Amino acid sequence: MALKPTIYKLHLDISDLNRGYYDSLNLTIALHPSEKVERMMARIVAYALNARESLSLTKGLSVVEEPDIWVKTLDDQIKLWIDIGEPSADRVKKSSRQALEVKVYSFNSKSNTWWEQGKRQFQTFKNVRFYQLDWQGIQELGKMTKRNMDWSMTVSDKTVYIATENQSCELEVSELV
Repeated sequence: MALKPTIYKLHLDISDLNRGYYDSLNLTIALHPSEKVERMMARIVAYALNARESLSLTKGLSVVEEPDIWVKTLDDQIKLWIDIGEPSADRVKKSSRQALEVKVYSFNSKSNTWWEQGKRQFQTFKNVRFYQLDWQGIQELGKMTKRNMDWSMTVSDKTVYIATENQSCELEVSELV
């Protein structure tokens, strides 16, 4: 019998000062049985950093051919493809051919090694941008995880501030170039 995902509910108030984007969202997030909480937190942060109309979480780890997050047009073309983690150069190349824009958010302790090993090849893809989420900040967010969450998130320059009713956390977002 296959394990079922764990469902989380998140009310998220976003103030993205960099983009002038302000919104209040209610998200339902499925944590895949093989996924760690920190990866789910990275998905949420990436979602918030790119929040806009038509942005949606996909089935993620359950469907390998899809990104973690995407924006699709009305005629089913992929406008934005977002991967979380450290994808292979082949996956990045494939996604860059399928989508108008691709973003990759790396988030764990292996990020620097992954980037250094693939940097030259990654930089050949024209429509792809790479980011690194601060691993320590992601771990702090993981400790704030509850089945029902209410967050306030402020994005300013390279810093993401997240506050709950009794905890707060901040993490850095760096573009890898």
